[in-house]
Amino acid sequence: MSFVSFMLSIAGRLLRVVAGVVIIWLALHFLQPPWSYVVAAIGVVPIAAGLLNFCLLGPLFSVDLWGRPKTSSR
Repeated sequence: MSFVSFMLSIAGRLLRVVAGVVIIWLALHFLQPPWSYVVAAIGVVPIAAGLLNFCLLGPLFSVDLWGRPKTSSR
């Protein structure tokens, strides 16, 4: 299983959401403002990617950006 196909799976989506929450928590607890707010805002990106089912690395690996299931063309 390739990295991008894992990231487009349910487990990959969950991993992105958890990573985003961890980034935000670490930023708000261990960094001083204004850096804590900047890093926390960056942590929103993986949460949005997981919830909206897109992978920012997809185009780098010639995979669709959105994790939609492929439809058969008849």
